[in-house]
Amino acid sequence: MKQVITALLFSAFGSPAFAQQPLSNLHKNIQGIEISSDSLNLVDQEILKDTDSVLIDGKRYVIAEEKIIPYGYADHPEAKKIDSIWMNEFLNAGLYDTIYTDITNLEFEPVDYIDLPTDTLKVRLAKLNQKTPFNVEYNPSLESVIKMFLKNKRGFLTRVMARSQFYFPLFEQSLDNHDIPLEMKYLAVIESALNPKAKSRVGATGIWQFMYPTGKAYGLEVSSYVDERSDPMRSTDAACKYLGKLYEMFGDWDLALAAYNSGPGNVNKAIRRSGGSTNYWNLRTYLPRETAGYVPAFLATMYIMEYAKEHGFEDYKTRAAYFETDTIRVKRLITFDQISEYLQIDREQVQFFNPSYKLDIIPLIDDKNYSLRLPREAIGRFVANEDSIYARVDKELKLREKALPELVETSDQIRYRVKSGDVLGKIAEKYGVRVSELKRWNGLRNNNIRIGQRLIIYPKKPIATTSNKTSKTSASKEYIVRSGDSLWSIANKFPGISIKNIQEWNDISGSKLKPGTKLVLCKC
Repeated sequence: MKQVITALLFSAFGSPAFAQQPLSNLHKNIQGIEISSDSLNLVDQEILKDTDSVLIDGKRYVIAEEKIIPYGYADHPEAKKIDSIWMNEFLNAGLYDTIYTDITNLEFEPVDYIDLPTDTLKVRLAKLNQKTPFNVEYNPSLESVIKMFLKNKRGFLTRVMARSQFYFPLFEQSLDNHDIPLEMKYLAVIESALNPKAKSRVGATGIWQFMYPTGKAYGLEVSSYVDERSDPMRSTDAACKYLGKLYEMFGDWDLALAAYNSGPGNVNKAIRRSGGSTNYWNLRTYLPRETAGYVPAFLATMYIMEYAKEHGFEDYKTRAAYFETDTIRVKRLITFDQISEYLQIDREQVQFFNPSYKLDIIPLIDDKNYSLRLPREAIGRFVANEDSIYARVDKELKLREKALPELVETSDQIRYRVKSGDVLGKIAEKYGVRVSELKRWNGLRNNNIRIGQRLIIYPKKPIATTSNKTSKTSASKEYIVRSGDSLWSIANKFPGISIKNIQEWNDISGSKLKPGTKLVLCKC
């Protein structure tokens, strides 16, 4: 069908009335300029079989009753975008392994850092000691850790400070409710670098690094779909309860910190071996190596973040503070891809605000209340269009040929060679995937593809066996490091593979990579 559309139609999203006019009248509203669909600069335009919709410049629009309507629901006037650079600081997942390694290998040797004289540090620590129940008195070991962090970990601290703008208000509310010192919020920096997806080598998970049994004991659900150890709100509440119990046990917050890291049993052993001392600094040599560096690292982080301005750290002004997000209880099974597409919000943002959903699916389970957290204006759009959203979800689910968990968890990878006449929508339909998934898997910024280009695809539709065999290559199992590559950038190129996976499969302990190195990307 020959449609008359305008190049300016949806670029500005003028008024809703304009966006939903009959096709035949559109040219009258753009100062007499009439542009046919054939002459538009379209990277992908096709009518899909399951919906009457069209892709224009990478955005989808619905054709209904001779009108063109944005496929995603229009934003409210007061809606604000989250700055992409700021979000990148939040989504950098490589911080956790860095802090874990540093704490484990602390040497407590003197550090040459002239920007912080010892006398100045003593005065500041004394002031800090007056307002906190932790023992923050000066000693040379603490000075060495503080100066090492300031000298060598400035990038790490800068990114953590950016994340703290979102998480600390949430922590403080829960800490206050449980009568836990508010400074305990810095513990999460040491535990996980404020990464809700952090997972230790022994399986501790989330911002507060709960092991499976401890998490279950404090009411955190862990299932195939959900891991509440990664839920910032629920895990913080559990951490407060656990820390409260540890304080009841030892009557000292420094020892409670040590017990949080290595367990009450190891702290009790250290007390016995020290001859009964209950001062952390006297016990430190009797504790496990990691715990010996744990409390100094906590106190050093507390000092630096309390005196961040004095050390020249940027005063971050958050663009998505905790109190600017909201939740809604979900009434249907819905995927992150659907939320992203319907609300015109980056999928990475949906993941960031909802880290406890393991498969990027919010499930519907009897007797369970699962919620979606997003920036406030996005939740407003969801509420305003709730019935329509669920109707679209139901329609899409009926068109799927397999059960949804199988679709999400499929790991078979093929390499598709683009042929003449191919567009992303056509390829996506052939393999039962979404255009947004194709773009994410292949790092595409728009819908432009070229003949001969190779695309990575994780099919969700049955395809011919011969096609699978001929399409699979060793590229799905190996990767050759290029100049400028990092573990984080490589992990982002291959869905389902984490930095830790790459390190374990290739016996890498650090983060440095040499160009030309072959990395195994599958422990097959």
